Amino acid sequence: MSFNPSGMRIALAHHWLVGMRGGEKVLEQICQVLPQSPIYTLVARPKKLSPILREHPLHTSWIQKVPGGATQYKKLLPLFPLAVSSMRIKSPIDLLVSSDASVIKGLSYPAGTPHVCYCHSPPRYLWDLQEDYTMSSEAGGPIGRALFSRVVPYVREFDRQAAQRVTHFIANSSFVRDRILAYYGREAEVIHPPVYLDEFEISSSKPDDFYLIVSQLVPYKRIEIAVTAFTRMKKKLVIIGDGSERGRLENAAGKNIKFLGSQPQSILRDHYRRCQALIFPGIEDFGITPLEAQASGRPVLAYRAGGVLETIQENSTGLFFNDQTAESLIGAIETFEAKRNEFNPDACRKYAEQFGADRFRSNFSDYLARLSFSTKAGITAE
Repeated sequence: MSFNPSGMRIALAHHWLVGMRGGEKVLEQICQVLPQSPIYTLVARPKKLSPILREHPLHTSWIQKVPGGATQYKKLLPLFPLAVSSMRIKSPIDLLVSSDASVIKGLSYPAGTPHVCYCHSPPRYLWDLQEDYTMSSEAGGPIGRALFSRVVPYVREFDRQAAQRVTHFIANSSFVRDRILAYYGREAEVIHPPVYLDEFEISSSKPDDFYLIVSQLVPYKRIEIAVTAFTRMKKKLVIIGDGSERGRLENAAGKNIKFLGSQPQSILRDHYRRCQALIFPGIEDFGITPLEAQASGRPVLAYRAGGVLETIQENSTGLFFNDQTAESLIGAIETFEAKRNEFNPDACRKYAEQFGADRFRSNFSDYLARLSFSTKAGITAE
């Protein structure tokens, strides 16, 4: 059973559109299920978007007109509620679908409109990682940090109230489903986000002697755990990604650790397929990089928490370590190296295939088809 949007007036919303990361790739797939629908977003950089997203009319908030707003929008977080609530869908619509990891679900739309929210996560900077955000460069220095601390309760309440207007929630993982229930008091169905499997392939050669991290270098990713572990073990580690923590991490790293910064997809693909294993020391709501590594035939060594519990098959496509410490990670590396021949590249690839883009579109379309739409009565589950 698939959803037929023909004849329906549908609008989409997404927190911001400034590049093609995991959330934007989810929206790209939603756009293929709901073609031609306008997209409402805080800010947009169309040149950074895929052709599929650029085909849709984009409606941005007044932050787009603020000098530097399209690049420095995160420093304007205290203004998000004002900017989002000023965005209005004035014409009657039959369905609103939001893709949100911030507060875009709080935009204004006609009363009684069915609203399905694909929630990547209740925003961590509001609900459980305020301290990490406050200490990051995104907070905008001492003045920005002080302002952020003052406005968090207000923005959090805006987010909570916006969540109450959502008709149905979809979570990207069971971990996020639990967070939606804890912070919003709402139930959600789980539909895992897509992995673009065609972008990754298994190497025909034996892997090289390095381990890999692909991540933003920001505090909550806990990359310092891997830097400490590999510096002690003197094993090769390649880190792809950039962020506010890069300088501190480089100063703490041994010569066996190489920082490549941000890299194009071709370099990323090459490192995935050649590494011994991907190292994943943080807690993610879902975590797309472990699946990209497995799609490349490589196993993952991850901290046992968060979305990876749903995306790694222990002792088949990866291993878990139980504590967020260098010592625990070192133990996992030693275990992996003692049994590395037991991790089959084809098994890793096959496991990742259940998270393909085709399956996401099918699951999302089937979910919408199970709902009964009415512009007067709203939306109910059949």
